[in-house]
Amino acid sequence: MRFTNKTDIFFDLDHTLWDFERNSALTFKKVFAENSIAVDVEAFLEYYVPVNMKYWALYRDDKIDHVTLRFMRLKEVFDLVAFEINDEDINLISEEYIKYLPMFNHLFDGALDVLEYLKPKYNLHIITNGFQEVQNGKLRNAKIEHYFDTVTNSEMAGVKKPHPGIFEYALELAKAKKHTSLMIGDSLEADMEGAKNIGIDALFFNEARTELQHDFPQIYHLSELKNIL
Repeated sequence: MRFTNKTDIFFDLDHTLWDFERNSALTFKKVFAENSIAVDVEAFLEYYVPVNMKYWALYRDDKIDHVTLRFMRLKEVFDLVAFEINDEDINLISEEYIKYLPMFNHLFDGALDVLEYLKPKYNLHIITNGFQEVQNGKLRNAKIEHYFDTVTNSEMAGVKKPHPGIFEYALELAKAKKHTSLMIGDSLEADMEGAKNIGIDALFFNEARTELQHDFPQIYHLSELKNIL
């Protein structure tokens, strides 16, 4: 497997370059400690990870807004761990989580090395469904924003991956062509299918080594990009 005709590489951010689960766990530890939330963080995260994915899917499909996403993912998990907390405090925890999350900057192993390798050879870009202010903070605090020529988020584009509109917006912003572009991400639906549906080649980052049925080329570690790009 080797991509030989590419000029522009589009990355997803969370779960692809930026280690969301690790940074999220550190953020909850900080927020819970500062607000005297007597909940075991590890037990909380066992529920939070799948619940957060569920609400992000609803948000991606425009079934809920971002305010509902941020509130309900916490309320449901606090209910699941049987911790009594009022709505006002949930909103406070949500606000502090969003504020502190970008301050943690752990990347996936090999991310910096591969960005250094790719930058002289390709135009690099980000396409993310995350919130603009939060995602820009992540890139800035992780000291990787200078690698990317453009950053497209769903707030700018007005639609979310896998909607073709966000990919079209990103291509136009980057002045890139579909046939010379490559999308790299961790979501089969949002990243892979979204890119494929408008004619962009896609590469699945399967860091979790999940056994999913799909027809996309995949890598398990970011360093593998050196062998195919």
